[in-house]
Amino acid sequence: MNSMTQKLRLLLQVCVAAGIAMSGSHSLRAAGNGPVVSIDSGKVRGAATAIVAAFKGIPFAQPPVGALRWRPPQTPIAWQDIRAALSYGPDCMQVPFPGDAAPLGVTPAEDCLYLNVWTPARFEGRKLPVMVWIYGGGFVNGGSSPPVYDGSAFARDGVVLVSFNYRLGSFGFFAHPALSAEQAGGPLGNYGYMDQIAALKWVQRNVARFGGDPHNVTVFGESAGGISVNALLTSPLATGLFQKAIIESGAGRPGLLSARKLRGTAQSAEAKGLTLARSFGIEGNGADALAKLRAIPAQKLLGNLNMATMGTNPGYVGGPIEDGMLDLGSPTALYAAGKAQKLPVIVGANSMDIGFMQARTLDDLFAQFGAHAAAARAAYAPDPTTPVAAAALKAGGDLMMIEPAREIARLLSAHQPVFEYRFSYVAESLRATTPGAPHATEIPYVFDTVAARYGKQLTAADAAAAKAMHAYWVGFARSGVPQAADNPAWPAYQPRSDQIMDFTAKGPVVGADPWKVRMDLAQALNDSREARH
Repeated sequence: MNSMTQKLRLLLQVCVAAGIAMSGSHSLRAAGNGPVVSIDSGKVRGAATAIVAAFKGIPFAQPPVGALRWRPPQTPIAWQDIRAALSYGPDCMQVPFPGDAAPLGVTPAEDCLYLNVWTPARFEGRKLPVMVWIYGGGFVNGGSSPPVYDGSAFARDGVVLVSFNYRLGSFGFFAHPALSAEQAGGPLGNYGYMDQIAALKWVQRNVARFGGDPHNVTVFGESAGGISVNALLTSPLATGLFQKAIIESGAGRPGLLSARKLRGTAQSAEAKGLTLARSFGIEGNGADALAKLRAIPAQKLLGNLNMATMGTNPGYVGGPIEDGMLDLGSPTALYAAGKAQKLPVIVGANSMDIGFMQARTLDDLFAQFGAHAAAARAAYAPDPTTPVAAAALKAGGDLMMIEPAREIARLLSAHQPVFEYRFSYVAESLRATTPGAPHATEIPYVFDTVAARYGKQLTAADAAAAKAMHAYWVGFARSGVPQAADNPAWPAYQPRSDQIMDFTAKGPVVGADPWKVRMDLAQALNDSREARH
């Protein structure tokens, strides 16, 4: 098993343990016949309670099937009758996480470009802040249907929440010389990113009809969704589509799921596309080859692609592709060059976030820090009996997610307001076995959907932690400053003071980063790796 496959299998295990693939259907009780909204493609009928109206499964593009596979999303075909918008559309093609305790509540399909809107029950004539959610899942898993992504709490608090699906795996990130010729002059390969742009343009055209303000849009996402937010902040094709951004565990430095070159190497996206074609007996670079590729049944094209197999699957091109239009390269390099939209940003990661460092012994582990080996040992394993795996998990999370969040905050703070956080809260029912907050565990706190995540194990402290974090996100959506009544003021990040907001078991705490020594060690190692990149 090669090192990349080992890393991806570990990523799968961590994600499953964290419960980030939770999903299922959830519908609001319809009040009467439900509210009807006229959008640019027709009328939709949602469901409502006295507080929240929800519209689910609205097409924002034509089904990307047949001749539309591996094409930019096309404007949806208008309908005449009132369309029921009461349930989620299919999530995009994927192999769900094996052993997931809460599998997707809808069956994945290639016809998957649907979105959902939650808004206050009485929204006519209002100009409410809008938040647009981008899910994670390593660009091979995920969807908008999980209960923890339900937008009711945002709507309850006066925010219009929009979530949507985007193409994944070989359907969402794929290149081939014939496609490059067919779509010359346009963005290439990143069909999942093209879907995200299309959804944001739909918001601009239609969200006012749900009471939302198209000039006050916050885009936010986690993991692959956070990586997507980095791309949207730096792509000229996304300019003007949102006014604020939140990056949750979105990496940023070269490494996890960093963009693959479009062409020119044996591992480039086009080379991988040719490999997939040959696996189906398809040769050549012309229109005939492309027609045959588009005729492959979706289930066969999917194969066994998931988080555990994407390192070896011949059809996976490696997630986003550096095409020069949608993905311009390493976010930190682009931010350092001032190539980002100048708007307010929240960025952060979790206290036990995901990351990889391979070592058989502590000596092997800390030797990777070079001249800082002794300092790293003192920071990560002051007790010589510390298990290698435990020290590697801490250091790996710092390198992959936590320090890159600080680096993004440091770089963006030179040009715009940026607010750094760390999520350290662990649900009370998990504290005996979980020493920190794993990857993605902040999501139900952001959405205030902890009841859906923890059920009967939910405690009053868990609920209070969710109310606080959710309130900061709502405050940011309203004003560009994360502020929450009866909670500490959250200052903009300044490198000299290095103050962050830490969501802890004692509540939100503002202060100088207590992990500064660890962050400085991770920065030194990441900088040295980038210099060799």
